[in-house]
Amino acid sequence: MSYAILCLLVLLGAFFFSSSYITVFYHRAFAHGSVTLGARTRRFAVLAGPWITGIDPKAWACMHRLHHRYPDQSRDPHSPANVGVAGVFLAQLRAYERILAGLIGGKRSYSAVVKDLDFPISWANRRQLWYLPYVVQIGVALALGFAFDVWLLAACFYAGLLAHPVQGWLVNSFGHASGYRTFDTPDDSRNNLPIALLVSGEGLQNNHHHDPDSARFSYRNWEPDPGYAVCRGLSRLGILSINKHAVDAPRVALLSAAGGRG
Repeated sequence: MSYAILCLLVLLGAFFFSSSYITVFYHRAFAHGSVTLGARTRRFAVLAGPWITGIDPKAWACMHRLHHRYPDQSRDPHSPANVGVAGVFLAQLRAYERILAGLIGGKRSYSAVVKDLDFPISWANRRQLWYLPYVVQIGVALALGFAFDVWLLAACFYAGLLAHPVQGWLVNSFGHASGYRTFDTPDDSRNNLPIALLVSGEGLQNNHHHDPDSARFSYRNWEPDPGYAVCRGLSRLGILSINKHAVDAPRVALLSAAGGRG
């Protein structure tokens, strides 16, 4: 195997690990409760998440719930209907920073949204050290580079692992601007298959907005949902449990959609 191919595999592997961590723990578990984590797994996801992804789980869940509360409306934290596809990247960053500061400051309009999440904002963010996880991961990458003289591989590891801003932009923009609609939801959500394949099923936004409580985003056999596959694997290992609704909902929804569009 050539070095270039190895670097590409490391980049894609780290990218998939990051997107899987977010979609399984932050999204399907914390934001929607569509999977239930064991006590130790939940504690690990809360404590390790910010250091692995650079993103605070409670602030992420709050922002995502606000997105579902006001999808593609003026109060949506990151809709291309408001700021355009390119503008979503900056909009989601500003919304995340605003929500994070609001949760730290005890602002009720944010804390009430995640009152069921019984864990605090991460230690680093509470102390205004939001950049510390990035510094730690830079340290890991530098250590790899120095130890094995694999600088490109180390850079690929870093870029893939901390790629959530890019992943979020792909989903939040193209998942509401480009693709097909199976369900007539009151928003602009769409199913974008390339984004779904790349970002652990998250590109199946129309399916997800139709039924946010389902851990399964794929409603047809040919719709890619790698995140749900990870959930099933972790379920077999006893690390989490998937609510039965995730299994039943897609078939019921498609039957009741009068043939659906797609």
